[in-house]
Amino acid sequence: MVSAPRARRLGYQARSYLHYLGLNGYAWFDWEWLLAVARHRILELDERLGLTLRRDVDAFIQEAVRLGYVRSSARQSIFWAVSRIVLHAGDARVAAINETQVDALGGRAAFGERSDVAFFHGSVARYQRLANKDYLTHIHALRVVLYHCGQATTEPHRNHSPSGRRWPVRKPRMQAVVERFLAVRRLTDRPATVLHIDLAVRQFVAWLVEADPRLETFAEVTREHVLAYAEALQAMCNPRTGQPYATLTRRGRLAGLTVFFRNVTAWRWEDAPTYPVVAAGDLPKIPQRVPRYVPEPELTQLMDAVRALACPYQRAALLIARWCGARRDEIRRLAHDCLDTYSDGTARLHIPAGKTRRERLVPLHDEAAAAIRSIQTARPLERGFRDPLTGVVLRRLFVHHGKTSSNYYLFDAGLALACHAAGLVNIDGRPAVTAHRFRHTVGTQLAERGAKLHTIMQVLGHTSASMAMVYAHISDQEVLRDYQAVLGPGATLAGPYAETLRMGGLSADEMDWIKTNFFKTELELGHCLRLPQEGPCECDLYLTCAKFVTTSKYAPRLRARRTRELELIEDATNHGWGREVERHRGTVRRIEQLLAELSEPVEAATPSA
Repeated sequence: MVSAPRARRLGYQARSYLHYLGLNGYAWFDWEWLLAVARHRILELDERLGLTLRRDVDAFIQEAVRLGYVRSSARQSIFWAVSRIVLHAGDARVAAINETQVDALGGRAAFGERSDVAFFHGSVARYQRLANKDYLTHIHALRVVLYHCGQATTEPHRNHSPSGRRWPVRKPRMQAVVERFLAVRRLTDRPATVLHIDLAVRQFVAWLVEADPRLETFAEVTREHVLAYAEALQAMCNPRTGQPYATLTRRGRLAGLTVFFRNVTAWRWEDAPTYPVVAAGDLPKIPQRVPRYVPEPELTQLMDAVRALACPYQRAALLIARWCGARRDEIRRLAHDCLDTYSDGTARLHIPAGKTRRERLVPLHDEAAAAIRSIQTARPLERGFRDPLTGVVLRRLFVHHGKTSSNYYLFDAGLALACHAAGLVNIDGRPAVTAHRFRHTVGTQLAERGAKLHTIMQVLGHTSASMAMVYAHISDQEVLRDYQAVLGPGATLAGPYAETLRMGGLSADEMDWIKTNFFKTELELGHCLRLPQEGPCECDLYLTCAKFVTTSKYAPRLRARRTRELELIEDATNHGWGREVERHRGTVRRIEQLLAELSEPVEAATPSA
């Protein structure tokens, strides 16, 4: 019987002969043996056998370096993966390697289940570290190189495991409906949307199995089941943090469930409910939050730190977010040729279709445009990637190591460095600014500086005016100035209600209502401050209403209205309409009285020649 050390020595001495058999196609080896051996020195046989293996491997390494890999790590990864694939296939041609073989190399998990793993790698823990880190890195590097060399069609991704927790569907008939539904929705929806609905339905079914095991189909699900599930969600916790689900998360789960049941019921599928068991009104209500922009002093500090970032990709991504307000994923998927100019030379950015499925062209600040041009000139072009929304294959701007950069690297990691450098951190040490706040900042600044609503919608990619109106309401300096003119100290007022405001004759509740709803009270020539409890206004002529008040801001409108009334008086006089003449004269007198109370001239000042 041969001892273990001697068996290992004999195995090592026979290894070159085994490699010779494999490279010449006389033998092929299973993955377990290939993973058990730490090093396969097949390149030493290359010249003796007249093969081109070394030259082809060097070409792969050179491509990896061109894509941004460090040469030493690229050599280690490429040689580790290639040596095992060619020996497994019994084919020394590197050009014959395909992604199917790379996927098969992922069968390393079977070797980890052997009882003698420690004999080959020292310990099971050491092998697990190798398999979960080093081997994954080696295999992924080969995937990237194969894709950019045209030997693979599947685009390389940083994370190959599906995101989100997938609860098992233990009911076969329910499983069939879920899979059929997801197949239909994948034809039209974004992958993230499909994943969200999938997660919501699977979690609901997992709860059903525990709450009512007798159910076998969705047709047996009632509204009471859904309401009980909604109540149970309040006690559920996030499996990662152990904290109870936030209201927004619970609403998201029920929203996905609403879409599922609404569709399968409308499509009249077998094993589906015959009536809607959940509606939009059943979703938890969430407050309408005001967009949080970055105040000017903090913005100045932060941008100085962003400009000092060492990584040009992070720096460019954050500058683009600062100056155009695009969403993170829109910036991450920018094409390499995303920048051109308007006729006057102003930079123009082509933003890809994102959340709203609409491409758009927006002006871009010179600072962000310069950052884009520096990346365009410094980085070589590589094979393009297929856009998940449009299906168009294009080369992207933010690519490193042959893959599209992640949102985490471009924004979260970059902002963490910038915020700590600028001292903008929360009490728990986390960054106080997120990338999405740049979007709110752009919208707020556009509104404050008088941009039209359509401009805000176009720049931010909004599909409805109500979304852009949020910025107009919180940023409209005219509303602030008008509010101060009416309710601020020393305000100059005119109208029947002016004296009540001057004397502080309003209760705290009445004052709070007016402050909250002030912008809604505006009329053509002032404001009507009638409270809700007073009922609807019955005044036909609000100029004489007891709750009417106006300020000097409306003086130009008052003068314009007076001029129009004088024209109407002349027209009514020509027609002989005496009562109309008197009515318009009364309006003129009332306007002149209001202008006098405001100490405003009746006639507009005539500009000097």
